Amino acid sequence: MLFLKQLFTWWNGQTLNTRFYTWRKGNYVGADQFGNKYYRAKSALPQSIAERRWVVYNGYSEASSIPPGWHGWMHHRTDVPPTEENYTPREWQKPYVPNQTGTPNAYRPKGSILSGAKPAPRAADYSAWRPE
Repeated sequence: MLFLKQLFTWWNGQTLNTRFYTWRKGNYVGADQFGNKYYRAKSALPQSIAERRWVVYNGYSEASSIPPGWHGWMHHRTDVPPTEENYTPREWQKPYVPNQTGTPNAYRPKGSILSGAKPAPRAADYSAWRPE
């Protein structure tokens, strides 16, 4: 079953090509609390960036599941991964919450059909133009 998922889907962890590339060139850097694994390899184009960095997600590929420390490392904002330093999130950085779209916890504004409330009445702040 895992082979079929890797062959036909890209959103379940890694594909066969990613697995092969990771096996050939990837250097394991670390993992986060969600089970996502981070890798790096020397760039084939040295004039662009020094190394290529990627993540193999644990489960569905959801980019918002990358913690702030790893996000900075993935986007080359820091050269030191969180496993090699004592990284602590700042007080304004929120913990990870999965994407709630399509679930009962999804945001539904006032007046939405799915919120269960009656639509808001139209305001009388508009008057149509009438020619004289």
